[in-house]
Amino acid sequence: MAVDTKLTKTPYRKEKYTEAQLTELARCANDPKYFMREHCYIQHPTQGRLKFDLYNFQDELVDVYHKNRYSISMLARQMGKSTCAAGYLLWYAMFNPDQTILVAAHKYAGASEIMQRVRFAYETLPDFIRAGVTSYNKGSLEFDNGSRIIAQSTTENTGRGLSISLVYLDEFAFVRPNIAKEFWTSLSPTLATGGKCIITSTPNMDDDQFAQIWRDSLKNQDEFGNETATGINGFAHYQATWEAHPDRDEDWAEVELGKIGEERFRREHKCEFIAFDETLIDSIRLANMEARDPYATAGQVRWYAPLAKGKLYMIALDPSLGTGGDNSAIQVYQMPGMKQMAEWMHNRTTVQGQIKILREIAQYIESETNNDCEIYYSMENNTLGEAALVTVEEQGEENFPGTFLTETRQHGNARRYRRGFTTTHKSKISACAKLKHWIETDKLEIASKPLLRELKTFIARGNSYSAKDGENDDLVMSLVLIVRMSMEVSKYEESAFEYLNDDFEDDDGMEPMPFSLL
Repeated sequence: MAVDTKLTKTPYRKEKYTEAQLTELARCANDPKYFMREHCYIQHPTQGRLKFDLYNFQDELVDVYHKNRYSISMLARQMGKSTCAAGYLLWYAMFNPDQTILVAAHKYAGASEIMQRVRFAYETLPDFIRAGVTSYNKGSLEFDNGSRIIAQSTTENTGRGLSISLVYLDEFAFVRPNIAKEFWTSLSPTLATGGKCIITSTPNMDDDQFAQIWRDSLKNQDEFGNETATGINGFAHYQATWEAHPDRDEDWAEVELGKIGEERFRREHKCEFIAFDETLIDSIRLANMEARDPYATAGQVRWYAPLAKGKLYMIALDPSLGTGGDNSAIQVYQMPGMKQMAEWMHNRTTVQGQIKILREIAQYIESETNNDCEIYYSMENNTLGEAALVTVEEQGEENFPGTFLTETRQHGNARRYRRGFTTTHKSKISACAKLKHWIETDKLEIASKPLLRELKTFIARGNSYSAKDGENDDLVMSLVLIVRMSMEVSKYEESAFEYLNDDFEDDDGMEPMPFSLL
């Protein structure tokens, strides 16, 4: 394509350099920070074009980029990380021949913004410093030394087919988890063959791909307890919170806290892993909750605590088709105490197989407690639940230890009985309100890491709650059924009633729950 020589330098042009220019070029080639300070300009949002005078933390950040093959940096919002990255990537491309640099952001607009900063810095360089350009597009920039910078959004296939020398991942924590996992899986072989990787982001979820890489980078001690330069995954880590910015002080923090609230301030400026969306459970509460690994597994059933005699056990099934789409899920809780005992989840087990697993869990509880316990089991009876009910009849209810629990519903002057639990908008909202209250008042235990993860993505949608796009809520919905079962059981079991009694005295005012004006 034609190149605008007013903005770019003509490629492959022979030039004469003065001795001073050659000395300056050598200093730039050997030191990216010198190059950025002495020759790069940035666009300040209020002050316009400025010389790039690196803050102290930016100085440290560039060192982390430059001195490590892999680096991950967790930074507060609006700290100039994109500007830093643009300056370093420009230096890397111009002074390292035959490099392919990939800039990937969770949205293409983010990658384009970084490329715009790269172009601005390039256009304002002295002509004797900058390399000649062979292609100058919005999404790519190619130099006459064979190096190029390419901007893309992060998808499962980003970077495929490219021989990547350096990949820069911007706001990686905000890439959808399933995409981030697939992308990282496809990228890893490229990095293993010599590629360089720079990751920067503010935090989001505490168990997404970014968080996993971050935590592994913190494990930087060898077997003798000596500190190593990088974590067990080879990544060096760096963190800068709002205090590192020289233009921010306690007065600024107080004003910002008042504008955006504690949750967002702690996440965006103090770099704490707190859920971004309006979650059912308070996001700060979720950030402070700790789940644990199962103490035992039986097939695909994860057990989180040993069974005890003389207790009451509830088993709830949220069924699915079992064809690879939604998961079917089972939760097992112990009362009194609402203690999570076990869970199971799978998306390819048939309805018949789901009921078989439920029965086996009940039989295991009965066996381990020598039949010294109370067992209640149930399932949702909407749509697919009908098939589950038929399967219980086919397998013979007499073969299931315990009692099949059915929700009693008042209809006029008569009570209607239908096996299992029917989920309506009203019953879901009511049970979600109970679940929120019980978790936030420590009445209900969350032991499972997968369940805790689902709760962190179980968000307000209109006048209800469900999983955010790309996430699942099957474990949560089976837990919601446990909540409804416990409310029913408390009508018959004194121990359950006593434990939950304070919650049944006043059902009003436990919300607010979501609502919509539309």
